[in-house]
Amino acid sequence: MRSAKDFFAPLAVGAPTPLREVPARPSRMIHFFDPSNPKMAAKVPQLVGTVDVLLGNLEDAVRAENKEAARAGLVEIARATDLGEHTQLWTRVNALDSPWALDDLTTLVSEVGEKLDVVMVPKVQGPEDIHYVDRLLAQLEARAGLTRPILVHAILETARGVANVEQVAGASPRMQGISLGPADLAADRRMKTTRVGGGHPGYLVRQDPVGGDVAGDRTVYQQDLWHYTIARMVDACAMHGIFPYYGPFGDIADTVACEDQFRNAFLLGCVGAWSLHPAQIAIAKKVFSPSAEDVAHARRVKDAMGDGTGAVMLDGKMEDDASLKQCLVVLELAERLSANDPELAELYAGAGEERA
Repeated sequence: MRSAKDFFAPLAVGAPTPLREVPARPSRMIHFFDPSNPKMAAKVPQLVGTVDVLLGNLEDAVRAENKEAARAGLVEIARATDLGEHTQLWTRVNALDSPWALDDLTTLVSEVGEKLDVVMVPKVQGPEDIHYVDRLLAQLEARAGLTRPILVHAILETARGVANVEQVAGASPRMQGISLGPADLAADRRMKTTRVGGGHPGYLVRQDPVGGDVAGDRTVYQQDLWHYTIARMVDACAMHGIFPYYGPFGDIADTVACEDQFRNAFLLGCVGAWSLHPAQIAIAKKVFSPSAEDVAHARRVKDAMGDGTGAVMLDGKMEDDASLKQCLVVLELAERLSANDPELAELYAGAGEERA
């Protein structure tokens, strides 16, 4: 029988991880649900096919007295739900220093490991946390006789985790990606904000005095609290060939600000974000899917560039090799999303017809 370690031979845990091909399934929205909540559990079948990832949450949003019920509920949901081709099943287990993490992993891998795509690990401090999960998964997969590996996703929500993010990203060939966890990270850094994601009106720059009038009206520009952390996370993920994600946006009612925050993350390189409420699913799908205009422009640049060398002028703008590389990123994403989403496939095909 094929052992779990064969999935990744000859790569070894702790060894430098070369660039590799992580399965690039769409994951624009990672939709969280509480498996211990009967109302949420009952809605899971309706969400299949409408979201890229369904994530059974066993950690912070679940009260201590409900931890075992959430774990058992996720097993039941995984067994009973036909996920189809386009929806993945992930879980966020409890923190590794909690009394529940070991049972989360052993139960889920042993009982529904064949349906589980990714394990999300919270509060990752360094590569040693990923090494532990990697070895444990290998043992559990071998015992369960699984024929494919379960991947690992880290949440960046401690100052030490941010300081070690490059090592975390390359800690194991199982690594699928990393998400920003802004609330816990803010607490760990002692940041003076109680918001879950998003900006803060107190974090700003002010226009210089006009004509030296320091008492006069000056425009204020709110700044992004998370720009540095997201950019560093994106670089670490790109270096190791895995995927970066924005985490939660806690103000469910403020869909405008949620879309802005998701778009900021998308423009910085993130491929998806967490959705905590059905209202955020459509936002994530809209933001993390290239627009028809962007796809049409990317195709024009690709056609005009030919072999990719030199430079051309399109609509009064210079396009060169760097432009082509940017456009190929957009086209690759559009192609991948079209394979799973007929609505987007039609939209992008229309963009192609308009330019023809």
